[in-house]
Amino acid sequence: MAGMKVCKGWEPVFVMVVIDVLYAFVQLLLKKVLDEGMDHFVLIAYRTSSAAILLAPIAYFWERKSMPKLNAAILCQLFLSALVGATLTQYFFFLGIEYTSASLSCAFMNIIPVLTFVMALPFRLETLDIKSNTGRAKMLGAMLCVGGALLLTFYKGIPLTHLSHSRAASNSKFHVNVSDSHEKTHRWIIGSIALFAGSAFWSSWYLIQAKISKRFPCQYTSTAIMNFFGTLQSALLSFIIHRDISIWAPKEKSDILILLYLGVVGSGFFFVGMSWCVKKKGPLFTAAFNPFIQIIVVMYEVTILHEQLYLGSILGTLIVVIGLYLLLWGKSKEAKACEAKPVEATNEEGDQDQPKPVEATNEEGDQDPRYNASS
Repeated sequence: MAGMKVCKGWEPVFVMVVIDVLYAFVQLLLKKVLDEGMDHFVLIAYRTSSAAILLAPIAYFWERKSMPKLNAAILCQLFLSALVGATLTQYFFFLGIEYTSASLSCAFMNIIPVLTFVMALPFRLETLDIKSNTGRAKMLGAMLCVGGALLLTFYKGIPLTHLSHSRAASNSKFHVNVSDSHEKTHRWIIGSIALFAGSAFWSSWYLIQAKISKRFPCQYTSTAIMNFFGTLQSALLSFIIHRDISIWAPKEKSDILILLYLGVVGSGFFFVGMSWCVKKKGPLFTAAFNPFIQIIVVMYEVTILHEQLYLGSILGTLIVVIGLYLLLWGKSKEAKACEAKPVEATNEEGDQDQPKPVEATNEEGDQDPRYNASS
């Protein structure tokens, strides 16, 4: 029984690790598709539509009996969730990935726990007591996550792996040709601003989803509806901006499989898992796992793409892991403290019950008349 309880407590952690592994590969595929010139809103429409088609039958068979009634208020919240989480967040991240790199986009994801924490404070979804050890741990962990992300982004250090002479020469030639380009610097700045905006929208989605999960606790149904709304929003924006149907055609056959993976994993199971974890552990716990995506992308780039690994990547990764541990430690300690706090008994009016006075009795067991209020 104890082992089952431990495994049950680690379920959200396991789910978030699996999501991060799959989503890291999504980031690399996104860079490939965007470099080929696919329109951002078209890509969002493909992702959200494939996710909606996949999740709709699952939601129907699993949640149709337990699903609460859909009203206008919940639909409006799901529409807002789609606009913030599916449309705007993806658009700004796609723009940032196209103008910079997949590694930098993952580095910006590491500031999402901080933004989520700051945004959650006014809504009382999170608390911060600087005088307590847990409050200091949460603040220090968030700061370390940001510091590790900055180190990963701006510091390379000495190389720890060796490339072939031909590959190293081509990389060196490429950097020499583009290092003095003002156009690249301008694109890098725009991409960084877009990534920051995408991170802010993503943090806002956590808070919106936390509210939706309380009123509509059906992850598959809510995610399917959200992706459906995201498809309508992105398709409409694409037609308004371009008015060209030809941009919807994939340029290569392999892009069809990539788009299916991006939709099923990136917009389907990703949002289902995230919604489930937000419901179980809250928005901060879920957002705190975003730094792991950076670590996994670096592993993919080194092992699969054979990219160069630098000392800065190792140091930044270690700092991110330490910050993540401190953040989750503070969060878990607060949760245990809340569970251990005794609940005070209250009367019908909401006031704390006061102990009743013991009536004095005489030797025969009858109430002493000296303590009778009427005497």
